[in-house]
Amino acid sequence: MKAENKTKITFPSHSANEAFARGATAAFLARYDPTVPQLADIKTAVSEAVTNCIVHAYPETMGEIAMTLSMYPGRKLRIVIADQGIGISDVAKAMEPLFTTGNPEERSGLGFAVMQSFMDTVKVSSRPGHGTRVVMTKVLTERS
Repeated sequence: MKAENKTKITFPSHSANEAFARGATAAFLARYDPTVPQLADIKTAVSEAVTNCIVHAYPETMGEIAMTLSMYPGRKLRIVIADQGIGISDVAKAMEPLFTTGNPEERSGLGFAVMQSFMDTVKVSSRPGHGTRVVMTKVLTERS
């Protein structure tokens, strides 16, 4: 199925760019008039995915994060957040709630659980040394 609208942006893994990614997502979605709760959920999922890249993919260096937003017929939104960082050796383990490779004093290990709670689907693929790709989808309901 071909996307009705699509954009791709790339940005460095600076922590300030997490807010940029949320704002860019909101701007892309504006023409589709999502509900306020839908928009908040989607922005939160994007925030978690981008933060994972910033904190875990590039722990000792700066790298590039790519975000692709696509809208398909039926108001189906697809968001891809990808990096070329260190990758995840065990994706299933990483997606378990409370698991973190970061400092447990600073990280809760709930990033993937949050994404899954706010989006219809979340799929993660990764290869150590080659990066990670998170694909999230959500069907936007029509306003009543």
